Amino acid sequence: MRKNYLIGLLAACLLYPATLLAQTTGKVMDNLSVKSKILKSNRKYAVYLPPGYDSSQRSYPVLYLLHGAGDDQTGWVQFGEVLRITDKAIEDGTATPMVIVMPDANTGQRGYFNDATGEWRYEDFFFEEFMPYIEKEYRIKGEKRYRAVAGLSMGGGGSFMYALHHPELFSSACPLSAAVGPLSLADAKTFMARIGNKEVTATDAQVEAYYKRHSALELIETMPADSVKQVNWYIDCGDDDFLYEGNALAHIALRKKDIPHQYRVRDGAHNWTYWREALPEVLAFVSKTFHQH
Repeated sequence: MRKNYLIGLLAACLLYPATLLAQTTGKVMDNLSVKSKILKSNRKYAVYLPPGYDSSQRSYPVLYLLHGAGDDQTGWVQFGEVLRITDKAIEDGTATPMVIVMPDANTGQRGYFNDATGEWRYEDFFFEEFMPYIEKEYRIKGEKRYRAVAGLSMGGGGSFMYALHHPELFSSACPLSAAVGPLSLADAKTFMARIGNKEVTATDAQVEAYYKRHSALELIETMPADSVKQVNWYIDCGDDDFLYEGNALAHIALRKKDIPHQYRVRDGAHNWTYWREALPEVLAFVSKTFHQH
């Protein structure tokens, strides 16, 4: 009898660390896909699920985390170390448990927007197909206050535009080293060519319409201030980043319209070292919005 007891105790001791580990770590899947009728293709995405997701029945807030040009849905997983950083932030209590969704915007045509000609409709896919699918597939709270968007570089531009286009959907937005869009109408065609899309073939009228919808500076200037204020803003760009000008001008434009926001300029350039250091701050910022005050 005593021998059986000792064997059972030893087995329990061996299993306990694994059980504890399962409770304190999240998990990432980075090769998932959803079928899109709008884009006529299967679209890949990655997802981070917080510790305890599989063993609980609760619903979670969600952060849509957008990659930059040249990366795909695996960028934040491989280079951004989203699993390690988010697990630590949750363990430290600086971030609330959340689902983080990372879509691919590098396949077919690069970017998070509809193109100027209407031939490629990624933004329509995101809001009409992808987001509804994600929030049905996973246990995600459906209210605005529990939904945030963030991203780096091209994804920082996506964060700006998605939150400005739909302030009713996002409680907070965190553009990092953002490509804020053309700084003027004259810059629009150059900007479109640089991001590698087909907008360079658009008519002048289409280019102007694209500029008015995809320049953060133009949107901040023309949108009602109360609409922009519906979103809690966190803007971060390194002092050596080549995109510093657009981010600084967005900060100035928000200040001129008395729109509350956090603006950070830290030592660093346009690289993953900077964005890995930014991610814990993003997680803490969106978590404050998720919480009741």
